[in-house]
Amino acid sequence: MSETTDPTEDDDRRPEGSRPGLAGPRLVVGLYVLLVLVTATAGFLIATFVEGLEPPRFLFLVPFPPTPLGFAAYGGLTLALVLGVPLALVVLVSRRIDDPA
Repeated sequence: MSETTDPTEDDDRRPEGSRPGLAGPRLVVGLYVLLVLVTATAGFLIATFVEGLEPPRFLFLVPFPPTPLGFAAYGGLTLALVLGVPLALVVLVSRRIDDPA
């Protein structure tokens, strides 16, 4: 007969007051994805309701079409880059620095 593990067994090893799910890195990544999606949605809505927009250029080099999908991609990619690079640097530095304790 095979043994099954009870999902509540891990509760003994978890620090008091902590919950599985939305803690630490998962929360940060969730907020990051949410912000990128909100920005992409805003770009889509702007291009949908505003007439005569110039084509955006990602990193001043890559032109995107002045369509709702083009602005959504531009907004999402721009914010992903602007927030993603510092976030990646924080992760890199936090892994290299020793704990003070």
